[in-house]
Amino acid sequence: MIGNKNNNDTTKLLNEKLGSESFLIAVHRGSSMGNIIENTLSAFYAAIQSGADILEIDVVRSSDGEFYIFHDGNERRLLGQEKNIREMDSVFIESLNYRNNIGQVVNYKVEKLENVLTSLKGSGMLLNLDRSWEDWETLLPFLDQFDMADQIILKSPVNQSCLSILEQHPIKYPYMPIIKKLEEIDEVLSYQTINLTGMELIAKDTDSVFFQDSIIRGIKEKGLFIWLNAIVLNDKDVLYAKYDDDQSIIKGPDYGWGKLIEKGCDVIQTDWPSLLNQYRQEISKKMKRG
Repeated sequence: MIGNKNNNDTTKLLNEKLGSESFLIAVHRGSSMGNIIENTLSAFYAAIQSGADILEIDVVRSSDGEFYIFHDGNERRLLGQEKNIREMDSVFIESLNYRNNIGQVVNYKVEKLENVLTSLKGSGMLLNLDRSWEDWETLLPFLDQFDMADQIILKSPVNQSCLSILEQHPIKYPYMPIIKKLEEIDEVLSYQTINLTGMELIAKDTDSVFFQDSIIRGIKEKGLFIWLNAIVLNDKDVLYAKYDDDQSIIKGPDYGWGKLIEKGCDVIQTDWPSLLNQYRQEISKKMKRG
């Protein structure tokens, strides 16, 4: 059982999913190819059809307080704009059209968070809200009106501001910190009323403390899930010891995703959900055969 027993109502779906699969598949910004744009409902529907259990969604707040689904920093590539989307007002944002995967302007707008939540409510999908922590003071009350605490997983770096907001907020959304330093584990655990459900571990290489089995085992023994990243953002940033999507596709799944499974992870974040789901099914068949 994941999470504090006092928060069973918000962790029921998460526990059901963790109990039904050997590991869960989290899809980075949804599945985007061709004319399907990342961080849109179309991308989320594609991810669901590809075997996703969790949709990783980026949330930003406009200059006039509206919430949208977008990973800031990608304005030039996706919208043809130089200004950060957080500095744009809602009228301007909604006047923009996306560029697709070959750079062509298409008739698709930036999604409002409200539209995504209402469309996915009751779908059985878990939603990991990323990039949102700077706006939690206004975002959490906004989320409350949708009655989706059982579907939403919040995440953030470990800092006092974020943890204090979570501690004080009456609705206890499942929470997963991004852990980069060993002392951050104890810091998060010191907040007794946060609905801590898992930890996302970052490991530059196999010498990292978060690559060690004893550390992973200790976290899991506290009733927390382990989230590991197979996504590849660029050639510089390593999220988990280079056991990633690239290795899984070029050399074979045993060399990437298989290593993450061996480490005991409960969730793998990927950009290739259909291939990872195929691998999961193959593992399941082998286990049934004994």
